Amino acid sequence: MRRPRPRLLVPAAALLLATACGTEHPATGGGVGAAVPTPRATVTDPPVDGVRITSVTIPAASPTPSATLGSVHADPLPGDSGISAAYQVGNDGDEAMTYTVLFAFTTDTGEVMGNKKVTVPGVRAGRSTAGTVELGVLAPGASSVTRVKVAEVTKVPADEAPTETGACPASGVRLWADAGDAAMGLRVVGLHLENCGKRDYTLDGYPSLSLLDDDREPVDGIRILHGGAAIAMGTGFDDPPSPLVLKHGEAALSGLIWRNTTLAGTAVNVPYVRVLAKPGAAPVTVTPGLDLGTTGKLAVGAWKRADG
Repeated sequence: MRRPRPRLLVPAAALLLATACGTEHPATGGGVGAAVPTPRATVTDPPVDGVRITSVTIPAASPTPSATLGSVHADPLPGDSGISAAYQVGNDGDEAMTYTVLFAFTTDTGEVMGNKKVTVPGVRAGRSTAGTVELGVLAPGASSVTRVKVAEVTKVPADEAPTETGACPASGVRLWADAGDAAMGLRVVGLHLENCGKRDYTLDGYPSLSLLDDDREPVDGIRILHGGAAIAMGTGFDDPPSPLVLKHGEAALSGLIWRNTTLAGTAVNVPYVRVLAKPGAAPVTVTPGLDLGTTGKLAVGAWKRADG
Protein backbone atom coordinates (compact mmCIF):
# COMPACT_ATOMS: atom_id res chain seq x y z
CA MET A 1 0.00 0.00 0.00
CA ARG A 2 1.32 3.44 -0.88
CA ARG A 3 1.76 5.68 2.08
CA PRO A 4 0.03 9.10 1.89
CA ARG A 5 2.39 12.01 1.38
CA PRO A 6 2.76 14.08 4.56
CA ARG A 7 1.36 17.63 4.48
CA LEU A 8 3.83 20.46 4.97
CA LEU A 9 2.65 23.27 7.27
CA VAL A 10 4.40 26.56 6.62
CA PRO A 11 3.37 30.09 7.74
CA ALA A 12 2.84 32.55 4.86
CA ALA A 13 5.45 34.87 6.35
CA ALA A 14 8.04 32.10 5.90
CA LEU A 15 7.07 30.41 2.67
CA LEU A 16 10.49 29.00 1.91
CA LEU A 17 9.20 26.42 -0.43
CA ALA A 18 11.29 23.28 -0.81
CA THR A 19 9.07 21.98 -3.58
CA ALA A 20 9.76 20.35 -6.91
CA CYS A 21 7.93 18.95 -9.89
CA GLY A 22 8.59 17.18 -13.14
CA THR A 23 10.48 13.93 -13.66
CA GLU A 24 12.52 12.12 -11.03
CA HIS A 25 15.72 10.47 -12.18
CA PRO A 26 17.04 7.85 -9.75
CA ALA A 27 20.68 8.12 -8.72
CA THR A 28 21.23 4.45 -9.49
CA GLY A 29 19.83 2.18 -12.13
CA GLY A 30 19.17 2.82 -15.79
CA GLY A 31 15.37 3.06 -15.87
CA VAL A 32 13.36 6.23 -16.46
CA GLY A 33 11.88 7.64 -13.24
CA ALA A 34 8.17 8.13 -12.64
CA ALA A 35 6.61 11.60 -12.78
CA VAL A 36 6.51 13.26 -9.35
CA PRO A 37 3.77 15.84 -8.69
CA THR A 38 4.76 19.08 -7.02
CA PRO A 39 3.88 19.06 -3.30
CA ARG A 40 2.11 22.13 -1.98
CA ALA A 41 3.19 24.16 1.03
CA THR A 42 0.13 24.62 3.24
CA VAL A 43 -0.39 28.13 4.64
CA THR A 44 -1.98 28.72 8.03
CA ASP A 45 -1.84 32.51 8.34
CA PRO A 46 -5.12 34.33 9.15
CA PRO A 47 -7.19 35.87 6.34
CA VAL A 48 -6.83 39.42 5.08
CA ASP A 49 -10.31 40.96 4.95
CA GLY A 50 -11.87 37.58 4.32
CA VAL A 51 -9.23 36.31 1.88
CA ARG A 52 -6.58 33.79 2.81
CA ILE A 53 -4.00 31.77 0.93
CA THR A 54 -4.40 28.09 1.73
CA SER A 55 -1.38 26.67 -0.12
CA VAL A 56 1.39 27.71 -2.46
CA THR A 57 3.08 25.71 -5.22
CA ILE A 58 6.54 26.70 -6.44
CA PRO A 59 8.45 24.18 -8.59
CA ALA A 60 12.17 23.83 -7.93
CA ALA A 61 14.20 25.60 -10.61
CA SER A 62 17.27 23.40 -10.13
CA PRO A 63 18.17 19.97 -8.70
CA THR A 64 17.04 19.70 -5.10
CA PRO A 65 19.93 18.54 -2.84
CA SER A 66 17.51 17.10 -0.27
CA ALA A 67 16.01 14.59 -2.72
CA THR A 68 16.70 11.14 -1.32
CA LEU A 69 16.23 9.18 -4.53
CA GLY A 70 18.37 11.37 -6.71
CA SER A 71 18.07 14.75 -8.40
CA VAL A 72 14.66 16.23 -9.11
CA HIS A 73 14.16 18.97 -11.68
CA ALA A 74 11.30 21.24 -12.62
CA ASP A 75 9.42 20.53 -15.79
CA PRO A 76 6.82 23.34 -16.20
CA LEU A 77 5.09 24.30 -19.39
CA PRO A 78 7.28 26.31 -21.81
CA GLY A 79 7.54 29.89 -20.60
CA ASP A 80 5.34 29.28 -17.57
CA SER A 81 6.82 29.62 -14.09
CA GLY A 82 4.48 26.99 -12.67
CA ILE A 83 4.03 29.15 -9.56
CA SER A 84 0.51 29.30 -8.13
CA ALA A 85 -1.43 29.89 -4.93
CA ALA A 86 -4.70 28.38 -3.80
CA TYR A 87 -6.94 30.81 -1.94
CA GLN A 88 -10.26 30.99 -0.16
CA VAL A 89 -12.65 33.94 0.05
CA GLY A 90 -15.08 34.00 2.97
CA ASN A 91 -17.97 36.42 3.33
CA ASP A 92 -18.95 36.95 6.97
CA GLY A 93 -21.27 39.86 6.13
CA ASP A 94 -25.01 39.95 5.58
CA GLU A 95 -25.13 40.50 1.79
CA ALA A 96 -23.50 39.01 -1.30
CA MET A 97 -20.21 40.70 -2.15
CA THR A 98 -17.86 40.80 -5.11
CA TYR A 99 -14.18 40.72 -4.12
CA THR A 100 -11.18 42.01 -6.04
CA VAL A 101 -7.90 40.65 -4.69
CA LEU A 102 -4.34 41.67 -5.55
CA PHE A 103 -1.86 38.83 -5.02
CA ALA A 104 1.86 39.67 -4.80
CA PHE A 105 4.52 37.11 -5.74
CA THR A 106 7.71 38.06 -3.89
CA THR A 107 11.26 37.06 -3.03
CA ASP A 108 12.47 36.20 0.47
CA THR A 109 13.18 39.89 1.08
CA GLY A 110 9.71 41.00 -0.01
CA GLU A 111 10.65 42.34 -3.46
CA VAL A 112 7.63 41.94 -5.74
CA MET A 113 8.37 39.96 -8.90
CA GLY A 114 4.79 39.94 -10.14
CA ASN A 115 1.22 40.89 -9.27
CA LYS A 116 -2.02 39.22 -10.24
CA LYS A 117 -5.48 40.71 -9.69
CA VAL A 118 -8.44 38.36 -9.37
CA THR A 119 -12.13 39.26 -9.18
CA VAL A 120 -14.38 36.82 -7.31
CA PRO A 121 -18.01 37.70 -8.05
CA GLY A 122 -21.09 37.21 -5.93
CA VAL A 123 -19.84 35.47 -2.78
CA ARG A 124 -23.04 34.95 -0.79
CA ALA A 125 -23.40 35.98 2.85
CA GLY A 126 -22.02 33.40 5.23
CA ARG A 127 -20.46 31.39 2.41
CA SER A 128 -16.98 30.93 1.01
CA THR A 129 -15.45 30.06 -2.33
CA ALA A 130 -12.04 28.82 -3.40
CA GLY A 131 -9.81 29.36 -6.39
CA THR A 132 -6.26 29.32 -7.71
CA VAL A 133 -4.17 32.22 -8.99
CA GLU A 134 -1.21 31.55 -11.30
CA LEU A 135 1.77 33.84 -11.76
CA GLY A 136 2.38 32.73 -15.35
CA VAL A 137 5.57 33.91 -17.02
CA LEU A 138 8.29 35.55 -14.93
CA ALA A 139 10.04 38.54 -16.48
CA PRO A 140 13.54 37.79 -17.83
CA GLY A 141 16.15 38.28 -15.13
CA ALA A 142 13.61 38.24 -12.29
CA SER A 143 14.73 36.92 -8.92
CA SER A 144 13.33 33.68 -7.54
CA VAL A 145 9.81 33.86 -6.17
CA THR A 146 9.50 32.13 -2.80
CA ARG A 147 6.39 33.68 -1.27
CA VAL A 148 2.87 34.75 -2.18
CA LYS A 149 0.79 37.19 -0.16
CA VAL A 150 -2.57 38.95 -0.25
CA ALA A 151 -1.52 42.53 -1.01
CA GLU A 152 -4.92 44.24 -1.25
CA VAL A 153 -8.61 43.39 -0.98
CA THR A 154 -11.56 45.50 -2.08
CA LYS A 155 -15.15 44.32 -1.93
CA VAL A 156 -18.42 45.83 -3.07
CA PRO A 157 -22.05 44.68 -2.89
CA ALA A 158 -22.55 42.15 -5.67
CA ASP A 159 -25.46 44.10 -7.17
CA GLU A 160 -23.24 47.22 -7.39
CA ALA A 161 -20.16 45.55 -8.83
CA PRO A 162 -18.72 47.05 -12.03
CA THR A 163 -19.05 44.88 -15.14
CA GLU A 164 -16.76 45.26 -18.11
CA THR A 165 -17.59 41.90 -19.70
CA GLY A 166 -19.99 39.05 -19.24
CA ALA A 167 -23.77 39.09 -19.04
CA CYS A 168 -25.47 42.45 -19.45
CA PRO A 169 -26.72 43.80 -16.09
CA ALA A 170 -30.43 44.28 -15.48
CA SER A 171 -29.88 48.02 -15.89
CA GLY A 172 -28.96 47.49 -19.55
CA VAL A 173 -25.58 49.24 -19.16
CA ARG A 174 -22.10 48.26 -18.07
CA LEU A 175 -20.10 50.75 -16.01
CA TRP A 176 -16.51 50.38 -14.85
CA ALA A 177 -13.34 52.36 -14.07
CA ASP A 178 -10.02 51.85 -15.85
CA ALA A 179 -6.55 51.67 -14.29
CA GLY A 180 -6.02 55.41 -14.75
CA ASP A 181 -2.98 57.52 -15.55
CA ALA A 182 -0.67 59.51 -13.31
CA ALA A 183 1.91 62.19 -14.05
CA MET A 184 3.54 64.77 -11.76
CA GLY A 185 0.97 64.17 -9.03
CA LEU A 186 -2.02 64.49 -11.38
CA ARG A 187 -4.39 61.53 -11.51
CA VAL A 188 -6.96 60.76 -14.21
CA VAL A 189 -9.19 57.67 -14.09
CA GLY A 190 -11.69 56.97 -16.85
CA LEU A 191 -15.30 55.99 -16.15
CA HIS A 192 -16.63 53.85 -18.99
CA LEU A 193 -20.28 53.18 -19.80
CA GLU A 194 -21.56 50.83 -22.50
CA ASN A 195 -25.16 50.28 -23.55
CA CYS A 196 -25.47 46.49 -23.67
CA GLY A 197 -29.28 46.55 -23.47
CA LYS A 198 -31.93 46.50 -26.16
CA ARG A 199 -33.14 50.08 -25.67
CA ASP A 200 -31.49 53.42 -26.33
CA TYR A 201 -29.77 54.94 -23.28
CA THR A 202 -29.72 58.72 -22.84
CA LEU A 203 -27.17 60.81 -20.94
CA ASP A 204 -26.96 64.54 -20.42
CA GLY A 205 -24.66 65.77 -17.69
CA TYR A 206 -22.21 64.49 -15.11
CA PRO A 207 -22.10 61.22 -13.19
CA SER A 208 -23.25 61.58 -9.59
CA LEU A 209 -20.56 60.48 -7.11
CA SER A 210 -20.57 59.36 -3.46
CA LEU A 211 -17.17 58.91 -1.82
CA LEU A 212 -16.90 55.98 0.62
CA ASP A 213 -14.27 54.87 3.12
CA ASP A 214 -12.99 51.34 3.88
CA ASP A 215 -16.27 50.52 5.62
CA ARG A 216 -18.21 52.01 2.67
CA GLU A 217 -19.36 54.90 4.85
CA PRO A 218 -19.54 58.47 3.41
CA VAL A 219 -16.33 60.51 3.33
CA ASP A 220 -16.98 64.13 4.31
CA GLY A 221 -15.07 67.30 3.51
CA ILE A 222 -14.32 66.63 -0.18
CA ARG A 223 -15.65 69.04 -2.81
CA ILE A 224 -16.79 67.38 -6.05
CA LEU A 225 -16.25 69.79 -8.96
CA HIS A 226 -17.55 69.64 -12.50
CA GLY A 227 -15.03 69.54 -15.36
CA GLY A 228 -11.40 68.50 -15.41
CA ALA A 229 -10.26 72.12 -15.74
CA ALA A 230 -11.20 72.60 -12.08
CA ILE A 231 -8.06 70.56 -11.32
CA ALA A 232 -5.84 70.89 -14.41
CA MET A 233 -6.08 71.89 -18.06
CA GLY A 234 -5.76 69.38 -20.87
CA THR A 235 -7.17 66.31 -19.16
CA GLY A 236 -9.67 65.69 -21.95
CA PHE A 237 -12.66 66.25 -19.68
CA ASP A 238 -13.07 70.02 -19.95
CA ASP A 239 -16.10 70.21 -22.27
CA PRO A 240 -19.55 71.06 -20.88
CA PRO A 241 -22.24 68.37 -21.01
CA SER A 242 -24.31 67.73 -24.13
CA PRO A 243 -27.15 65.25 -24.73
CA LEU A 244 -26.14 61.76 -25.81
CA VAL A 245 -28.24 58.88 -27.09
CA LEU A 246 -26.41 55.56 -26.94
CA LYS A 247 -27.74 52.72 -29.06
CA HIS A 248 -26.95 49.09 -28.33
CA GLY A 249 -23.16 48.60 -28.28
CA GLU A 250 -22.33 52.30 -28.10
CA ALA A 251 -20.29 53.76 -25.25
CA ALA A 252 -19.66 56.95 -23.31
CA LEU A 253 -16.74 58.17 -21.23
CA SER A 254 -16.33 60.36 -18.17
CA GLY A 255 -13.37 60.81 -15.86
CA LEU A 256 -12.23 61.38 -12.29
CA ILE A 257 -9.48 63.97 -11.96
CA TRP A 258 -7.49 64.90 -8.85
CA ARG A 259 -4.07 65.74 -7.45
CA ASN A 260 -2.39 63.91 -4.61
CA THR A 261 -0.68 67.02 -3.21
CA THR A 262 -0.04 66.80 0.52
CA LEU A 263 0.60 69.96 2.53
CA ALA A 264 -0.63 70.82 6.02
CA GLY A 265 -3.26 68.54 7.47
CA THR A 266 -4.15 64.87 7.14
CA ALA A 267 -4.06 63.19 3.74
CA VAL A 268 -7.37 61.66 2.60
CA ASN A 269 -7.59 58.34 0.77
CA VAL A 270 -10.90 57.17 -0.67
CA PRO A 271 -11.01 53.50 -1.72
CA TYR A 272 -14.60 53.41 -3.05
CA VAL A 273 -16.70 55.66 -5.29
CA ARG A 274 -20.39 54.91 -5.82
CA VAL A 275 -21.42 56.16 -9.27
CA LEU A 276 -24.86 56.96 -10.67
CA ALA A 277 -24.59 57.46 -14.43
CA LYS A 278 -27.65 59.74 -14.26
CA PRO A 279 -30.47 60.46 -11.80
CA GLY A 280 -32.37 57.28 -11.02
CA ALA A 281 -29.72 54.98 -12.48
CA ALA A 282 -28.64 51.82 -10.70
CA PRO A 283 -25.54 52.53 -8.55
CA VAL A 284 -22.18 51.02 -9.42
CA THR A 285 -19.31 51.07 -6.92
CA VAL A 286 -15.82 51.37 -8.42
CA THR A 287 -12.47 51.22 -6.64
CA PRO A 288 -10.13 53.84 -8.13
CA GLY A 289 -8.22 54.33 -4.86
CA LEU A 290 -8.38 58.12 -4.67
CA ASP A 291 -5.24 59.44 -2.95
CA LEU A 292 -6.52 63.00 -2.61
CA GLY A 293 -3.72 64.23 -0.36
CA THR A 294 -4.82 67.36 1.47
CA THR A 295 -6.39 69.00 -1.59
CA GLY A 296 -9.98 68.38 -0.46
CA LYS A 297 -11.33 68.19 -3.99
CA LEU A 298 -12.13 65.86 -6.86
CA ALA A 299 -13.32 66.74 -10.36
CA VAL A 300 -15.59 64.70 -12.61
CA GLY A 301 -15.99 65.13 -16.35
CA ALA A 302 -19.24 65.31 -18.29
CA TRP A 303 -20.29 62.23 -20.21
CA LYS A 304 -19.08 62.29 -23.78
CA ARG A 305 -19.27 59.82 -26.61
CA ALA A 306 -16.36 57.37 -26.46
CA ASP A 307 -14.00 57.29 -29.44
CA GLY A 308 -14.15 54.21 -31.56
